[in-house]
Amino acid sequence: MPDGSRIAEPMKVTLKVLRGDQASTYTDQQGRFEFLHVAAGDYTIEVEADRDRDRFEILDEKITVRTNTPNFVTLSLKEKRTGQKSVRDKTVSVAMLDQKIPSAAKREFDNATRLSQQGNLQESIAALQRALAIYPDYLMALNDLGAQLIELGRLDEALAPLRRAIKIDPSSFNPQLNLGIILVRKKDFDAALAGLDKALSAEPSSPAAHLYAGLAAAGAKDNQRAEREFKSASDLGGRNFSVALIYLGQLYLKLGEKQKAIDSLQRYLKDDPDGPNAALAKNMLAGLN
Repeated sequence: MPDGSRIAEPMKVTLKVLRGDQASTYTDQQGRFEFLHVAAGDYTIEVEADRDRDRFEILDEKITVRTNTPNFVTLSLKEKRTGQKSVRDKTVSVAMLDQKIPSAAKREFDNATRLSQQGNLQESIAALQRALAIYPDYLMALNDLGAQLIELGRLDEALAPLRRAIKIDPSSFNPQLNLGIILVRKKDFDAALAGLDKALSAEPSSPAAHLYAGLAAAGAKDNQRAEREFKSASDLGGRNFSVALIYLGQLYLKLGEKQKAIDSLQRYLKDDPDGPNAALAKNMLAGLN
């Protein structure tokens, strides 16, 4: 709501692409909604009241979905001004200018998305490269190519498409995040933080950006920021980003703050008792007790 409280009445939420509606749902009694199994790409989320339609403006919010990463977005309703029509956001990013992309390039991109979802990354990369041969400025293809090369551990190869994507649209979130991930893994922490700061300015509620900003800050020995970023990643991402609590525990151990480390590790085991880092958390706790 405009005052910051959660909306109680159902709101229709529609996930849109330039070619039309992708899916629709309604919010629950706490204003929450979810779309599952959304392919990577750029979308618009549209929200309108199911009741009392004349009270609120129709709300549009652009979002970029990244492969294999949950996306979180918080939407704030706006009350209409008396006597004025709803104001719609007409801003379209470079990535959203789908009509400028040749149909052959779009077909290759759609094929790449399908192959990626099937786990055929090598074939997906080849399809993305074909799409870029047809349309070199295809921002979504550049980002996905970089992301898939990261998944295969080909970090140096991933740099070029991501940097080209950032050059095309410096405010685009995903390329900045993916570049930050590479730089963290290459231990170029200061450069990673610079890129991740740009990603966070574009999407401050991204748990992934906060997680990698925490890793970069820890690597740069900015312990206060690392603590803050790991906490934000955990709070925003919940169980999907519970690994942030492991990193937070490791940070507290490094700082000699034993009880905080114990609390963080115990919280991990409470939130994700069967998670991939459960054994590590238990071993760390055993050494602390």
